[in-house]
Amino acid sequence: MGRSSVQGYCTTLKTGPGGVARTRVVDLRSEVVAKLAPAIRKAMLEAEVEYNLMGEDPTARELQEFAADMCQMEAALFVPSGTMANLIAVMAHCRERDSEIIVGDLSHMHLFAQGGTAQLASIHSTTATTLPDGTFDLEQLESKIHHGYPDPHYPRSRLICVENTHNIRGGRVLPLTFLREVRALADTYGLSVHMDGARVMNAAVAQGVPPSTIMQHAHTVTVSLSKGLGATVGAILAGPRDFISRAVRCRQALGGEMMKTGMLAAAGKLCLLEMIGRLEEDHRNAKTFAQALDDCDPPLFAVDTAAVETNIVCFSLREPSLSPYEFCTRMGQVGAGEVAALGQGIQVHMFPYQNNIIRAVWHLGISSEDTQLAIQKMQFVASQYLRDKLRAQ
Repeated sequence: MGRSSVQGYCTTLKTGPGGVARTRVVDLRSEVVAKLAPAIRKAMLEAEVEYNLMGEDPTARELQEFAADMCQMEAALFVPSGTMANLIAVMAHCRERDSEIIVGDLSHMHLFAQGGTAQLASIHSTTATTLPDGTFDLEQLESKIHHGYPDPHYPRSRLICVENTHNIRGGRVLPLTFLREVRALADTYGLSVHMDGARVMNAAVAQGVPPSTIMQHAHTVTVSLSKGLGATVGAILAGPRDFISRAVRCRQALGGEMMKTGMLAAAGKLCLLEMIGRLEEDHRNAKTFAQALDDCDPPLFAVDTAAVETNIVCFSLREPSLSPYEFCTRMGQVGAGEVAALGQGIQVHMFPYQNNIIRAVWHLGISSEDTQLAIQKMQFVASQYLRDKLRAQ
């Protein structure tokens, strides 16, 4: 195993004859592929664990109290996943059957949750157009609000959902001014605001503010513990105390109540305590890779380096004959002549995303050294592809 510089992590090595390292693997598919840091494993092993059906697990209570304080919310709830936390939020906010939520058309809640708000919660959704920076046009957002209730023809708008950072838009951080304006609009019409903050800690680091500075503009927020923070599983849902009381019931109905959560909660608390500051390294490595894409000669890649604000890089290919799928396949395999050219094989895993975009995500399993390996592999693939293209002409 090759030792990485980040939190004691290892980068997988495949060995050839005589035990000589021949292949390095750099996995940029998602934060969730990162291995557990030794400190997290230790915290889980040493956690105090009790039966938690009636809230008796002390470690789970500590996590929830700590998270509520960090978010500057009245209360918080530990749930198995961010997807469930967002669904619970919708259910707890929208208690009548004629309720409607407003979400971004490119939001995770709208595209990647199997329509759970309609399928499981019987809540109607309408969408606002997601702008390149992850925000909405406020005039369009206002036009989506059904405020003529109790007109029987329309659902009743109750909740506006925002995503921070915005996944499909490449980890963009929502401006505080935008969040302030959304909250003011919601207050004007008596709506609530929920923030899908799966990566909100990345937003806080990028903006150089405490998480609560961002969350103060939402009534409720979801925080993933298993993405950039590196916990095993789980998310925090935070908000007013009466909201969390309703959320507890929703969690139970969805099967999210876990009997003994102490080990998972211990991992979550440690991540909130110690893993937020290191997100800056992920941001720096992502920007380094994006700049290398932009600087690549020949210019095979299209990337907006100014839009790389956190740990996600989204880019496309300028060469129509090279599909995102083929490029990702080439990046994930050791090509002919690669070991001779680079001194070793390098496998870089990423995948094609929306609209012919390729996404790469940095996390605590990827060091600056790994980033340089990914750059070397990208440059090798680009040069090999264009060489093969010229030969075929």
